[in-house]
Amino acid sequence: MPTVSYEELKPGQRVRITQPMRVGQKRWPVVVEGTVRDLKVMVTGFTVERGPDDVVTAPTVHFVKDNGELSSVTVDEFTTFEVL
Repeated sequence: MPTVSYEELKPGQRVRITQPMRVGQKRWPVVVEGTVRDLKVMVTGFTVERGPDDVVTAPTVHFVKDNGELSSVTVDEFTTFEVL
């Protein structure tokens, strides 16, 4: 399956998204599949005091799973996308 970057994703594409999950010393891959609905960069609303020009954003993929469930994944540097 071809791997693509977040910037290459398009609504309507069927994808497999893989992210590593880590708790303590254990690490495992979390894999979801679905059809991309939308790509957005979310501005977070931290509850800690930050500088007025210090904006924190998170790229997010909104998609529909095969069972019809709407879901979203926040992307980090370890997230991989495969077009199916």
